[in-house]
Amino acid sequence: MTALSTRRPVTVITGAGRGIGAATARHLAELGHDLVLGYLSDHAAVAEVAAHARAAGADVVSVAGDVRDPAVADRLFDAATSLGPVTGLVNNAGLTAHIGDLADTPVEVIAHVVEANLLGTIWCARRAAQEMSTARGGAGGSVVNVSSAAATLGSPHEYVHYAAAKAGVEALTVGLAKELAAEGVRVNAVAPGLVDTDIHAAAGDPDRLRRVVPRIPSGRVGQPEEIARAIAWLLGPESSYTNGAVLRVAGGL
Repeated sequence: MTALSTRRPVTVITGAGRGIGAATARHLAELGHDLVLGYLSDHAAVAEVAAHARAAGADVVSVAGDVRDPAVADRLFDAATSLGPVTGLVNNAGLTAHIGDLADTPVEVIAHVVEANLLGTIWCARRAAQEMSTARGGAGGSVVNVSSAAATLGSPHEYVHYAAAKAGVEALTVGLAKELAAEGVRVNAVAPGLVDTDIHAAAGDPDRLRRVVPRIPSGRVGQPEEIARAIAWLLGPESSYTNGAVLRVAGGL
């Protein structure tokens, strides 16, 4: 067995300090990944995630920054140098920021949401393509973008701007998968439904999950760990013929 075949996977995760990102970091560490944990500003939260990952045997680097800034994508991948070549990217960072009709949503909130959810994903995916593409000297890899069931449901009276951004993430997934398919890089997405994270409280509606459970055919909200397992499958060799897919993990929504 060669040194390359025994090398641990190195995965960059954005939005790794909470919710789906944190659950994904913990799960991947348990599966043998070394990690670059991107986060916005909650140092204590990401330190807890990093401690769990290290206890599972992972080498971990944490990088603070707002993914709306293209330079942050560079910092995330540059930070992986000490771990080895990046083999995976989980584009998870995002927010809804506001719940209400589009007509009542401030322009600056719309811009923030679209930039964080769509442009942030594009910046990191672009750097991943530069690093992983075999045509550019890379060794290949896998990108998993975190979309949302909102991309196809539209989320009227809640956050259609967020839904539109996530629809863009799905278009990016399909197009980039085709662009990189012959260069050793797979690009897929997960589209979670309603998941028990603090994204709803952060948007000013902490009771939203309780209210919307009746909409969900499965009769309950999802847990971050359930999304993390789907992400891990798309990153790994078990999904080697899966490319350009959007895996809906939404309880039937």
